[in-house]
Amino acid sequence: MIADVAVSLSVLAVIISISDVTRRLLTRTVAHGGLSACAVELVSTFQLCCCTHELKLLSEVGGIDQRLALTLTYLAAVVHGLTFRGALGNPSTTLEHALHARLSAVCAVRRIACQFAAAAVARAAVPLIWGLELSGLHVRHKMHGYRCASPIRAPLPHAAAVELACAFTVQTAITHTRTVEEKYRVHGIAAVITAAVYAGGDVTGAVFNPALAFSTQFPCSGNTLLEYCLVYWLGPLLGMMSSVLLFNKLHALQQTAPYRPLQAKKRS
Repeated sequence: MIADVAVSLSVLAVIISISDVTRRLLTRTVAHGGLSACAVELVSTFQLCCCTHELKLLSEVGGIDQRLALTLTYLAAVVHGLTFRGALGNPSTTLEHALHARLSAVCAVRRIACQFAAAAVARAAVPLIWGLELSGLHVRHKMHGYRCASPIRAPLPHAAAVELACAFTVQTAITHTRTVEEKYRVHGIAAVITAAVYAGGDVTGAVFNPALAFSTQFPCSGNTLLEYCLVYWLGPLLGMMSSVLLFNKLHALQQTAPYRPLQAKKRS
């Protein structure tokens, strides 16, 4: 078990290192701002998906202790946050940026296309890494044809609600920490992500990212494509929208509240 964990950590380190070098090179060589953003999005989402595949294998097939799995989830979220260089890696977050006019509609569509493309490439690339048989865990997984089972362990409405709640929580944390210094912010968001995984992991795997789910969950047997779309696409999308609408409304009420007494006084 210790050897399997050590190998998986080495694989994660290599993936992150190669991705970071590639990001730096692309940022320097691709002059056009839009193309540079798309290139960084491709590499970062690929990194996210590959790392999650390996962590999922450790947890579900390797059977590592839950505390270790959550610790690795937290550390991976911190590393992703520190290395992404402006990439979002999540279609729901990309749509939130478009709703708040931080991204144009065209740019948002391009980024989402890059995210799903990277998710598909990661899904194809990870079996090649496992096929190298670097650990006993990889060997066992290869012997079983890289099969995986659906992590949905509840009725579909319940499962979709769990993904919605996780996405709502994480999106709210992202929204309310934008003014926090980046080196502290990544730890706060990573802690929220880890808490969401702990709370919802036994029900759906707690993915709350449509592109990541497309890479890690959609190939698994046990549910139909439509059922996966309901849980892992519609759920997170509604969770993000709920957070945006709720806090936009609260912000609007806060903005108008100070003027109400003055208007009432004038009418009197």
